[in-house]
Amino acid sequence: MFQLTPETETDRDEVEYLYDLCFAPGREALSSYRLREGVKPVSGLCLVARDDYNVVAGAIRYWPVVVGKARHASLLLGPVAVHPTYQGEGLGGLLIRDSLERATSSGWERVILVGDAPYYRRFGFEKSTTMTFPPPTNPDRLLCLPLQPDAFAGVEGLIDRAA
Repeated sequence: MFQLTPETETDRDEVEYLYDLCFAPGREALSSYRLREGVKPVSGLCLVARDDYNVVAGAIRYWPVVVGKARHASLLLGPVAVHPTYQGEGLGGLLIRDSLERATSSGWERVILVGDAPYYRRFGFEKSTTMTFPPPTNPDRLLCLPLQPDAFAGVEGLIDRAA
């Protein structure tokens, strides 16, 4: 059984350790990290999953970004990580579904991520054809999910840091 709670400052070191464990060294060199620099994650959507021993078993974060010249406010999902001992048990899906429900309830309209399309398709994500992620990013991995009807109508262009 896992307990999901919003990430707090006291969780930060454990969550960073989990990300270091789950992702390759140099993860912070990715272009997605340039969009996160100097920007606080979205409070209430960043979640931590703790196991029965109160150990961080998974985590997910969201960041505000803007799209195109119109600067459409959007969410950037990621990273999401599950400790290797819990992978394959559905914890990643639980984190994603719960956080997407929270994002919808909070009034967000759209979510963007860079990831594996076959995995994220089960949550409703589709390949974006109107947006561009800062290079170097494979455009086939740029995915989007509308949280509201027509959330991506007229949303096009480069994804950029939120001010």
